Amino acid sequence: MLGLCGWALGCGSRGPAAQATAPGVVRPGIDVLLTDSLAVVRGRRVGLVTNQAGVDAQGISDVVRLRAAGIELVALFSPEHGFRGAADPGAAVASSIDSATGLPIYSLYGRSIAPTAEMLQGIDLMLVDLQDAGARYYTYLATTVEVMRAAARHAIPVVVLDRPNPIGAPIQGNVLDSAHTSLVGRLAVPMRHGLTLGELAGLARADLGLGGDLGVVPVDGWRRTVAWDGTGLPFVPPSPNLRTVESLFHYPGLCLFEGTNLSVGRGSDAPFEQIGAPWLDTAAVLARVRSAKLPGVRFRGVTFTARRPGDGKYPDIPLPGIRLEVTERSRYDPTATAVHLLAAVRATGGATDFGWIAAHFDRLAGGPELRNALEAGKAPGLVVASWKPELVRYKERVAPYLLYGAAP
Repeated sequence: MLGLCGWALGCGSRGPAAQATAPGVVRPGIDVLLTDSLAVVRGRRVGLVTNQAGVDAQGISDVVRLRAAGIELVALFSPEHGFRGAADPGAAVASSIDSATGLPIYSLYGRSIAPTAEMLQGIDLMLVDLQDAGARYYTYLATTVEVMRAAARHAIPVVVLDRPNPIGAPIQGNVLDSAHTSLVGRLAVPMRHGLTLGELAGLARADLGLGGDLGVVPVDGWRRTVAWDGTGLPFVPPSPNLRTVESLFHYPGLCLFEGTNLSVGRGSDAPFEQIGAPWLDTAAVLARVRSAKLPGVRFRGVTFTARRPGDGKYPDIPLPGIRLEVTERSRYDPTATAVHLLAAVRATGGATDFGWIAAHFDRLAGGPELRNALEAGKAPGLVVASWKPELVRYKERVAPYLLYGAAP
């Protein structure tokens, strides 16, 4: 058994590998594996779940690194957006052949969301190297869970090559109601969960009773409080519309607007940094959200155009919108900000303009409670305050699975 963080290289910044690393140097799991723990994969036939963001500290792809190290790669597996990260959100991706290596690329976001017995044939070990976005809605955790479940049925160990949480440590938002799990909410975690994919995998193994053999190769030299642009690692957008670190900080909040009839700027110059609609009264919304004096963020009116395919709501139409800019990361709560924005847009848009895509909003929000509260006119501050007891319980629940120090 490999066990969660069960080999001698230690866990993250607390382990012996981190102690030997120069200050300020961060090594993702792929580098730690090939430098310190090659025995984990040597002599095994390996399947690799990854995409364009699966690179080492120099920006070299895992596939190149593993093959250069003499590791026998048998098959590649890709999540939402495909192996190259270019497919539209939610679009089914077909399996294919990698032209560079001749290896099959099995899509886990197409006909099947889980590896089949045929896909796993001839594989001794599954490696997972996916860059999570730090938000509950991101589907790469669901993909990891399906890989773990399928691998357990065939007694194939799974090893997660961990990566930093790109937006750091804070835990914010409501905790998903387990009765409302989906691809955009696989576990009972907050909107901004504060964990890495390796930590989430350990939590999923326990929460979902997955069994199987799980290992995590931790990030070396990283502290939970450090965001991506403090790591020195190359930034590779994890998906087509999360192009900047700025957008990642807003995503745990603005993603909720995908469950409304507002655009989140997919296909524009700044997706997930702005919202807009043809009927949006930006002056009225700005007056309301500015009066709330929300910490760590400022707002300004803009006009943007979401080019096709974008989010499909108002393609190729100049939209009045509101742009968000983080001013102080340590104080910014994107989930609270989104609740204030939703309340302001509803109040100024009226029943004939603003609309929910109710089923999708409830999936993203982890249940109907948030939508019901806003429809009932509950004050945004009271909505956010009501989340605190569940967040306290969440921190207690995840403590055994933390690899990089306690959650703040």
